[in-house]
Amino acid sequence: MATSARRSPHRPDHDVADRSLAGAGEDRIDWADAQMPVVAQVRERFARERPLDGLRIAACLHVTAETGNLVRTLRAGGADVWLAAANPLSTQDDVAAALVVADGVAVHARRGADRGTYLRHQHAAASCGGAGPHLTMDDGGDLLALLLDRDLPASPGGPIPTTDLLGGTEETTTGALRLRLLAERGGLTVPVLAVNEADTHRVVENRHGTGQSALDGLLRATNVLLAGRTVVVVGYGSCGRGVAARARGMGAAVIVCEVDPIRALEAKLEGFDVAPALEAAERGDVFVTVTGNRDVLTREHFERMRDGAILANAGHFDVEISLRDLAAAADGPAVEVRPLVERYVVGGRRLHLLAGGRVVNLAAAEGYPASVMDLSFTNQALAVEALVVDRDRFAPGVHRVPPAMDAEMARLKLSSLGIAIDALSPEQERYGRAWS
Repeated sequence: MATSARRSPHRPDHDVADRSLAGAGEDRIDWADAQMPVVAQVRERFARERPLDGLRIAACLHVTAETGNLVRTLRAGGADVWLAAANPLSTQDDVAAALVVADGVAVHARRGADRGTYLRHQHAAASCGGAGPHLTMDDGGDLLALLLDRDLPASPGGPIPTTDLLGGTEETTTGALRLRLLAERGGLTVPVLAVNEADTHRVVENRHGTGQSALDGLLRATNVLLAGRTVVVVGYGSCGRGVAARARGMGAAVIVCEVDPIRALEAKLEGFDVAPALEAAERGDVFVTVTGNRDVLTREHFERMRDGAILANAGHFDVEISLRDLAAAADGPAVEVRPLVERYVVGGRRLHLLAGGRVVNLAAAEGYPASVMDLSFTNQALAVEALVVDRDRFAPGVHRVPPAMDAEMARLKLSSLGIAIDALSPEQERYGRAWS
């Protein structure tokens, strides 16, 4: 879509670092767009059919070039979009400026925003200019929690109307867990499609996207050689599998730590060493947490680690490495020895924390490659459309993306890569149905 066709006639309510960066942001978004052919196909259809006409969408996502192309797709479908950052360290200020200036999006995001500003930005997105949203798009469950979770402290901007709320989408495992807990308490009154649970998401984004980008962030921050080192991967879900495979591919010895016996067995049969985290703490040089849970590395682990150990988190929230325990165990305050690298001295041994314990692939690098986010954001766009045009299909609660939609996305991606696959014959389909 040409820039002139996107040009917004007004400047919506916004809070971005510097609107003069918009030109550079447009270039960055266009670069990503060239690697997102499936999102481009959806955007072209949305522009013709306008399935989101007149709807208000509140989005709390990583404000990156890839997200910019998702937002442009929603705008092409007729929606008005309010956007806040899911992580203040992942915001690309030039992209935020471009979405305001060129696309008329109400962006509230600044890289490095403090906690108070971060919370105000979330409220601004959730409120949709005071009218409340029809739909939410979350990366961590923050917006729906802000709108629906009555156990949370009052929002800094006051109550937000929810009478028009139709549903939402969720991008992360952590967010889906959070929303399921809200549903168990009776607080989730709308349907949510957990796009992170789609097979395309788990295979492409979690395994390949996290596997590559987590190590990219680690290496950009430290410039260490992984070959010959021991990398401890804490968590062997689809993200952990990707991290472990990439670390081994770069010449590292890999130890996997797990609480799930089936995943631990899988790691062992795939050739990785498997050990409890306390044992691995004594053997590892580099630690990457990717569990979606909290306090997986604590004072007990820090006190056993070798001099020079590197600590990185690839889970969504900055709770996997216990920052409180690390500060308490240290002999003195942390010292920044490189950008995004803090040195803590514990019992005379130097431990290096990356990006303050935040998700390292976004805080220290650029997150997932655009070709990875092509499928993830196609998932998001089609899930939002399904909540609108097929709204009677989904009851309140957290749902997986419909399998047929998941398979269609994979077919579209294969087609964009010039790959064709076989199809079952009618006889084979009948045979399969008979057994199922």
